Amino acid sequence: MNLRARLRDDNERVLLLDGGLATELEAQGAHLQGDPLWSSRLLHTNPQAIKAAHHSFLLNGADVITTATYQASIQGFIQHLGVSSDTARELMASGLHLAVDAAMTFGSGKRARAVAASMGPYGAFLCDGSEYSGKYADKMSVEDLKAWHRPQLECLAAAGADVLALETIPSIKEAEALAELLREFPNCNAWISFSCKDGAHLSDGTPLQDGVRLASRSTQVLAIGVNCCPPELVEPLLDSVAALRGPDLKWVVYPNSGEDWDAQQGWHSSGKTSATLPALSDTWIKQGAALIGGCCRIRPEQIGELRRHLHPMEKEADLDI
Repeated sequence: MNLRARLRDDNERVLLLDGGLATELEAQGAHLQGDPLWSSRLLHTNPQAIKAAHHSFLLNGADVITTATYQASIQGFIQHLGVSSDTARELMASGLHLAVDAAMTFGSGKRARAVAASMGPYGAFLCDGSEYSGKYADKMSVEDLKAWHRPQLECLAAAGADVLALETIPSIKEAEALAELLREFPNCNAWISFSCKDGAHLSDGTPLQDGVRLASRSTQVLAIGVNCCPPELVEPLLDSVAALRGPDLKWVVYPNSGEDWDAQQGWHSSGKTSATLPALSDTWIKQGAALIGGCCRIRPEQIGELRRHLHPMEKEADLDI
């Protein structure tokens, strides 16, 4: 089902996103650490593993799943797989097709599952952790960033994507580029979620308020929020933009496990004890969150726990599995 319609029709029901797709793939035995293509390499080498990971999140109650295209790009496929431009585009499109096929086996009608086509920041292509700093944007113009993202968006739109997850965006400049680029694809809607360094600022230091103001000017943006931050940052981040929320503005939040990321070591414990998603989600909903899920290191079972907490009256049969 179209996500815009789902948000409108299920106005009182929080929609659940999936969790860390790469985390689930690694749990299945995939070796992704340090891979410049990350999960998207499996679109070429093991697409059924991706479909199985989608299935795990759907089985645990996710209403919306995201494609394995976060770190995918036409240039990246050509550079790291040695394929042609046409094959690179086919691989990008296959990420959407796999997710749609998985979603179609779960539910129908109003409870049909939705698919969001993931597009990560330019920093994800660089594979140096700069999606958590946005430092590359200082050396790029808005037009440079639009030119980088355009081939991916063209391909996903042509494949039938009606919702894009423009996620882990660390800089106001890249958000501006994506909002402008969306206008070239009027049949596509999106959510924009930012990478943030503290309880009030994007990773590049811009106030989250500025990012929300910019993104909310686009009629194609269905929701705005944050992802891949520690769970404890979500409440202050939403507090920092509370004055900007109107009746038509939805928040989307999907934090990581609270662990720290290092480009060389990967994910490792921060030494802090993070509260669970269910324990924190009630506050996020009061703040206006309409889509809630998890990012890196969040497993399907944790999405299942979140579903049971948020929708305790729903039985397994209600999921139309």
